[in-house]
Amino acid sequence: MKKTLVILTFNEIEGVRVLFDKIPFHEVDEYFVVDGGSTDGTIEFFERRGIKVIRQDIKGRGEAFRIAFREAQGENLVFFSPDGNENPNDIPRLLGLLDEGYDMAIASRFMKGARNEEDDRLFPWRAWANRAFTAIANFVWRGKITDSINGYRAITKDAFRRIKPDAPGFVIEYQMSIRAMKLGLKVAEIPTQEGKRIGGESTAKSLPTGLIFLKILWREIIIGNKFKDLETPGKI
Repeated sequence: MKKTLVILTFNEIEGVRVLFDKIPFHEVDEYFVVDGGSTDGTIEFFERRGIKVIRQDIKGRGEAFRIAFREAQGENLVFFSPDGNENPNDIPRLLGLLDEGYDMAIASRFMKGARNEEDDRLFPWRAWANRAFTAIANFVWRGKITDSINGYRAITKDAFRRIKPDAPGFVIEYQMSIRAMKLGLKVAEIPTQEGKRIGGESTAKSLPTGLIFLKILWREIIIGNKFKDLETPGKI
């Protein structure tokens, strides 16, 4: 078994209903859902279709990634959130980069030809923050990533094992990008068209999330490459 699709959900019933038939299940060898505690029918939607749903005991996106790593039988994982922001057509494109030998592939909202959800806003605060954090990481670790924060990505199990991401919540993707730079892993990006969110509500609140990003950034600067024997995952 080579390719595993991980669907990350938390009260995404509206998006799931719209996007389900567009998800290319035939492109992967295995697929399952990791759910953070949905109460809107998301879990039942997938279970009625015979799709395995893993319920999180420890909440948060970071823990969802680690659960997926432990549960997946495939060697190449792609993480997809059916909230409308992520285009399911990018799933085979991301996995294809791993087939070419890359360790991690990211759907970038800031490459030429890409679109960010906030492009039509006068003050795209989230996009500016994302670019700033990415620029800092690239400067410190001499990287060339354009979207270090986007969670829509694929990674090999070997790379995940070497990175050992222990960050909580939405900051896990930033930590993964930073540690990939530290280790000199092969990272590729594709331009993606980020759509409008379909229903639901993002749980990534700007100020608290930004502070966690700063904390992780500083921590990664301090520890360097000495992250193989860190404390229990998620305890930041």
